[in-house]
Amino acid sequence: MIVDNALYRGGARVTVPDEGLHRHHRYSCAPGEFQWIGVHDPSAEELHRLADAFELHPLAIEDAGEEHQRPKIEQYGDVLFVVLKTLRYIDDLDAVETGEINMFVGPDFVITIRHGDGTDLRSARADLERRAGVLNHGPFAVMYAVCDRVVDEYEYVGSELETDVAEVEESIFAPTRSNDSERIYALKRELAEVRRAVLPLREPIRRFASASIEGLTEDKATYFRDVADHLHRVYEVVDTLDTLLSNAFQAYVAQIQVQQNEDMRKISAGAALVVVPTLIAGVYGMNFDQMPELAWRYGYAYALGFMVITASLLFVLFKRSNWL
Repeated sequence: MIVDNALYRGGARVTVPDEGLHRHHRYSCAPGEFQWIGVHDPSAEELHRLADAFELHPLAIEDAGEEHQRPKIEQYGDVLFVVLKTLRYIDDLDAVETGEINMFVGPDFVITIRHGDGTDLRSARADLERRAGVLNHGPFAVMYAVCDRVVDEYEYVGSELETDVAEVEESIFAPTRSNDSERIYALKRELAEVRRAVLPLREPIRRFASASIEGLTEDKATYFRDVADHLHRVYEVVDTLDTLLSNAFQAYVAQIQVQQNEDMRKISAGAALVVVPTLIAGVYGMNFDQMPELAWRYGYAYALGFMVITASLLFVLFKRSNWL
């Protein structure tokens, strides 16, 4: 469905008939004007109506109708087709949800097609409309605003994942035992999702920042350099967190091995406390006539005392060795 359809002139929104909001209508733009249509989860029919109205390439329309595209930038004549991955952090599940934004950027129009419940572009549109100096740069201003909002969400997701990784590290080195392997694996999967969104986007943003795109002048490229810097920071955070999780998993495995060794020492010490008295009892349980203690009045008490003394000595020895 069409969320918004507006005409902009001189850095400001122009009032147009309401019918334009619900129609796949292309305005006749004078020099300095451009149109921005926002679409959310469009049907195939809606996409084809947009393609007919704005003369969009069929291959680009085919990609725009399919989710799970890789972030990329493609040129079709004087129309630029851009794919962005959106990220949304779900705190209750410690999970990262992905969405997608496709953009058609022409000389006098921008079409943003949003899939999923990720980054909402209505707030980005409202923020841009309050910045006339930026909006005055035309369709590339919209592309900057969308990229900036998407990368800001990347930074937020990165900060939340940093918190999760810190919690895992704290849990691993806590004195109480915990099973952190499942959460470490889940966080590694979420980081992989973030990496799939961030890594392919670096090259398109670099091209925007270096004004390597036709029609993108140096003064417009300046805004994309800020986006490129933020994107680079996010990539560094993701790379660092991935390394920290790998190290945390190795530390977790090492701690499990140490705990198992400690358990084996305690089991061995406990077995020794039982085995030695059992050995003494076994000796005195032999059926021999010529055992000096058999005819001794205190032989039974002597055997029991001997068991208690040897077990006590072993207990003290194991305690001093931290085996118990």
